[in-house]
Amino acid sequence: MKTNILHTHKNLVEKSKSGHRNSQYQLYELYVDAMYNVSMRIVGTKEDAEDIIQDSFVDAFKKLDTFRYESTFGSWLKRIVINRSINYLKLKKILVTVIDTHEYYLSDELNENNSHIPDIQYVKKGIALLPQGYKQIINLYLIEGYDHIEIGEILGISNSTSKSQYHRAKKKLIEIINTF
Repeated sequence: MKTNILHTHKNLVEKSKSGHRNSQYQLYELYVDAMYNVSMRIVGTKEDAEDIIQDSFVDAFKKLDTFRYESTFGSWLKRIVINRSINYLKLKKILVTVIDTHEYYLSDELNENNSHIPDIQYVKKGIALLPQGYKQIINLYLIEGYDHIEIGEILGISNSTSKSQYHRAKKKLIEIINTF
């Protein structure tokens, strides 16, 4: 079963490797919306995400000969999009680890009356209000599903820093959600 999953769209990928433009376009159409959403969660602006997605697909098609089906094509492409998005923020001097230098008041006590599961819209609004570094950790861990080792590699921080920043980000997110 795993082999079948890893070979999803193999025919399109193989044709794309040989330069077949229609197959490249079909792969683009299959993945563009999902990859746009990934980039948007990281960079936060429509225009920047659109540029990153275009550059990511160009990179992916140029490097397609390095794709070896060790993961799905979508996972491989997603990694390219995430790395390009984070590199874009670094170039714009929006440091993803800047949260180490800031102190935010984080309440250790959660509102006991708010023990229900928050509405997803509140969670989305809360994430949008997080400081950029916290937003990065939350998106990579909760939404993109990376573990702390992978996050550390992506952001250039230690595994323990990723864990502590995630813990702080989660507390801050809960604090924000409780104000709604």
